[in-house]
Amino acid sequence: MKALVTGASSGIGRDISKVLSNRGYDIIAVARDEKKLNELKSELKTKVEIIAVDLENPENCKQLYKTLKNENIDILVNNAGFGEFGEFTKTNLNKELSMINTNIMAVHILTKLFLQDMIKKDRGYILNVASIAGFMPGGPLMATYYSTKAYIVRLSQSIYTELKKKKSKVSISILCPGPVATNFNKVAGVKFNLKSMSSEYVAKYGIDKMFKKKLIILPGIKIKIARFLAKISPQKFVARICYHMQEKKR
Repeated sequence: MKALVTGASSGIGRDISKVLSNRGYDIIAVARDEKKLNELKSELKTKVEIIAVDLENPENCKQLYKTLKNENIDILVNNAGFGEFGEFTKTNLNKELSMINTNIMAVHILTKLFLQDMIKKDRGYILNVASIAGFMPGGPLMATYYSTKAYIVRLSQSIYTELKKKKSKVSISILCPGPVATNFNKVAGVKFNLKSMSSEYVAKYGIDKMFKKKLIILPGIKIKIARFLAKISPQKFVARICYHMQEKKR
């Protein structure tokens, strides 16, 4: 049994790798930081292959698939991604384009290519790590990040329905946590006022629900409530609430 985990060097990706290794899966750990990947390798119980690559480049994503297409991947975890805080007119354009490539393009390419192989075998799991942000009608002060996660949510929901219609045994899930205590906050330049969940909890919860073939995975009761309120409340009202919550992160 083999799992490919992107963004495996820290946070949720690192802990998902540990959870899957504890379940007996060999791990292919992908991230940019080779040193941290080697540290992860020394901590896991099963066989680990590390691949240091920047998935911001679409050609790197395609090459990653070509390298691994004969490895018989059972689980694909698309976790690589980052955020950026600030008003849309003031945030760095190049960083945003990098975010779009990493958060959307890489997930799109890897999901498509590995899913095609899984469908042929009629087995496999894909876990796309998104965020509760993907269900919000807007993300003022983190506009690009929220938009990338909305894309992942909609893409995964659409694929889920297609798989159901063809009665495929392949499963796709979306892990949508709220604030998590990871390096994400430092990269995005924010400090959450809400209590953050541990990445260990989110990883274990996400994998447990993935194996139960749950489409939308919402760790924690507060996140479930937030999604429910976002569904029933006027979108402009929710967007204003999001703005005030984001502003407190400065």
